[in-house]
Amino acid sequence: MGSLPPPLVLSTSAPTPKTPPRIDATHLLSLFKTQQSYLNHFFHHLSLPQTLLFTQTLLNSTGTIFFSGVGKSGFVAHKISQTLASLSIRSSFLNPVDALHGDIGALSDNDILVMFSKSGNSEELLRLAPCARAKGAYLISVTSSEANGLVGLCDLNVYLPLERELCPFDLAPVTSTAIQMVFGDTVAVAMMGARNLSKEEYAANHPAGRIGKSLIFKVKDVMKKQEELPVCREGDLIMDQLVELTSKGCGCLLVIDDQYHLIGTFTDGDLRRTLKASKEGIFKLSVGEMCNRHPRTIGPDAMAVEAMQKMESPPSPVQFLPVIDQQNILIGIITLHGLVSAGL
Repeated sequence: MGSLPPPLVLSTSAPTPKTPPRIDATHLLSLFKTQQSYLNHFFHHLSLPQTLLFTQTLLNSTGTIFFSGVGKSGFVAHKISQTLASLSIRSSFLNPVDALHGDIGALSDNDILVMFSKSGNSEELLRLAPCARAKGAYLISVTSSEANGLVGLCDLNVYLPLERELCPFDLAPVTSTAIQMVFGDTVAVAMMGARNLSKEEYAANHPAGRIGKSLIFKVKDVMKKQEELPVCREGDLIMDQLVELTSKGCGCLLVIDDQYHLIGTFTDGDLRRTLKASKEGIFKLSVGEMCNRHPRTIGPDAMAVEAMQKMESPPSPVQFLPVIDQQNILIGIITLHGLVSAGL
């Protein structure tokens, strides 16, 4: 029978907690200043003629502008392609690996392929370039090395001056990707200006976002109308209209005549003030006697964001605006809750 192992001795002392790492404020500030100096190097040494030729080439494109890249440069290329697409410029991202397995079929002889690469020697792009040329596409390299493998394979080469990476080992692509992004987005805005893109055209490409909604949505798109309106006549007694006041979710009554002309508004706040001042006398008061005959109003073709601004304007904010046409006929109501629900 073998001997038993020695008993396990448990330490009675608690492990010493590790001190969490801390960021030195002076060092952090120094990093930002250093990155700024590297970006300034890029701005001071970027070739304007080269950049102008690149931008004009993209602007003259009659096909799709494809962007490609590997790793972090690929992320930048993808982002810039999306920026151009949002500006109504036909643009897409072409993954270099997927391209060599069928996706290159999207390329035609009317298209441009822009390849972002810090070194210009990425194996995936070097393999992609001759295949894209065989498809008839116009090839452009955007690199931070003037002598590289892509130069001889492309029709146009753009050099992005890079002093060095902010990384202490000069390895992690943090400065190179920053200048790629600055370069691509600035070119995109230049193209936007050259094409005279309007706010309305820009908004049409962003219908789900707050930007698009604020530029696209009109009052008539978000207002309540017809049976949703809390309407009454000026001769109606206040107490007879409580259900109408509370059931439509607008916080008010819209007082109209027989032709649907707007006479005024009576709010739940007016109800409380009238009850406090008149007490039992409220049972004999009509809506017309206590309504506001000079309410803020808005037209159906005004922008929804204008309605919100009007609600918030002095002397005091309001929660709704009656919507009337040019003949003062009531056609709807727009509420602050409705604007917020619409994403504005």
